[in-house]
Amino acid sequence: MPLKLIYHPHYDLNLGAHVFPSQKYRLIHDRLLADGTATPEDFLRPEPASDEDVRRVHTAEYVHKLKAGTLSPDEEAKLEVPYSKELIRAVWLAAGGSILAGQRALADGWSANIGGGFHHACPDHGEGFCVIHDVAIAIRRLQADGAIERAMVVDTDVHQGNGTAEIFRGDANVFTLSIHQEHNYPHPKPPSTMDINLPDGTGDDDYLAILEKHLHGAFNEFGPDILFYIAGADPYCEDQLGGLALTLEGLARRDAMVFDYARRHGAPTAIGLAGGYARRVEDTVRIQATTILEACAAARRGARAKSR
Repeated sequence: MPLKLIYHPHYDLNLGAHVFPSQKYRLIHDRLLADGTATPEDFLRPEPASDEDVRRVHTAEYVHKLKAGTLSPDEEAKLEVPYSKELIRAVWLAAGGSILAGQRALADGWSANIGGGFHHACPDHGEGFCVIHDVAIAIRRLQADGAIERAMVVDTDVHQGNGTAEIFRGDANVFTLSIHQEHNYPHPKPPSTMDINLPDGTGDDDYLAILEKHLHGAFNEFGPDILFYIAGADPYCEDQLGGLALTLEGLARRDAMVFDYARRHGAPTAIGLAGGYARRVEDTVRIQATTILEACAAARRGARAKSR
């Protein structure tokens, strides 16, 4: 396995029949082991992010409310997942996982957090199943450590990364690209550095052509020290919360394209597996496991190129 995978059993929120299938983290972990993609030694277990790290992105008041369990009913309702101490433990672990993924990507070239990608969380509130913004926390921690100066976030979730856009608005050192369904949550959509608003029903060929054009422009405009790839499974044609029409093959080609741009531009890449709400949980698991497979293939191509 040419990349380290970050996972913790407590990523699973045990939400039961909730539309957010938090059991997918365990199922992806188990699938990667069962099909021989990974061995137990390929997985690293994260520590929770420190409160100091979380406060690099979120307000002290909001962090206190989360830890003390004093969110208002409206604030809890915005989360769209039931508040619990287990929820807070899980999202702090996911943020620690994205920090570790970033550190390992810088050391090794590639890494993936089996959790994370909670891109709707904003500085003073959570929403849309996202409590704290693990990727933003990781970027700010890496910057604080002096490990990076400039970061790029490429977000292919079907929903625009409004939290990412809000957190990094006006920050010339973080380039945010979001490709998403225009007529879908969230409303309104604060501006990313580069927003790609797709019409309902966009399929593989149009999606991939549009994405390639904008990746070309983004990497020509901005040279990142690290890429965080928020890999949503929800552009899938059978997703319950999406309205795009990508196939399983199209999603794999999407991932391969992003990884190819990262490899050719020498950008260490940390992956977070974001939304996915397919009618069959097995499809979401397959899509997100395939993202890991495509990253492995890209890492091997990079290693072969260096050895020549």
